[in-house]
Amino acid sequence: MSGHSKWATTKHKKAALDSKRSKMTTKLIKNIEVAARMGGGDPSGNPTLFDAIQKAKKSSVTKDNIDRAVKRGSGAETGGADYQTIMYEGYGPGGVAILIECLTDNKNRAAMEVRTAMSRNGGSLADPGSVSFLFNRKGVVLVPVEQDGKTIGEDDVLEATLEAGADEVNDLGDKLEVISESNDLVGVRTALQAAGIDYDAADASFVPDNKVGLDAEGAGKVFQLIDVLEDLDDVQNIYANYDVSDDVLAELELA
Repeated sequence: MSGHSKWATTKHKKAALDSKRSKMTTKLIKNIEVAARMGGGDPSGNPTLFDAIQKAKKSSVTKDNIDRAVKRGSGAETGGADYQTIMYEGYGPGGVAILIECLTDNKNRAAMEVRTAMSRNGGSLADPGSVSFLFNRKGVVLVPVEQDGKTIGEDDVLEATLEAGADEVNDLGDKLEVISESNDLVGVRTALQAAGIDYDAADASFVPDNKVGLDAEGAGKVFQLIDVLEDLDDVQNIYANYDVSDDVLAELELA
């Protein structure tokens, strides 16, 4: 989920149901398979695969599962599915714009499940292009603030990545978010590595131009919709243009 509020951090701390972990592992393995199929099985020559593996490792996906996914994707081992990327566009409660990125081997199933989830939780699908223009494709790198007993600050990250193409660094609580143009993503994460700064994930993401502010009621409805969408097997990523203040998050925590 990418709404660019601290909800992602809060949710990560609270979350921990085995079913959620299992679904996340499945989605990370899908990413690896597709990256290997598109660019080959050698991470040193396939930046997308390198980042997919890095993200999986940070989420505690086992080396054996990662290696098998690379082999299936690259064709070195049989059993890989023919996944297709599909982007659905829509609106959630409060007029929040939502992009739903799916990786699926069954487009009809994915479409039906996404449509049902949206309609049952206060959302609606929209025509292609009617929502996506509200977002820009950007590179997004997440850097943990606490690393090996030291605290990484915004200035540290900006100094390391500015010449590599970083546009801004945002404080998400226990993580820093580095945003760049999508074609600078590899340069930015490489610059972090060169500076000895670890990162959790580096992805080409959709970042909203403008955000919709939500109160506690609206935020609760949007989070519920996103939770339902994230629970679908075919859904890989969700991007939304909501903005939720710390006060509203605190209100939701107490509810």
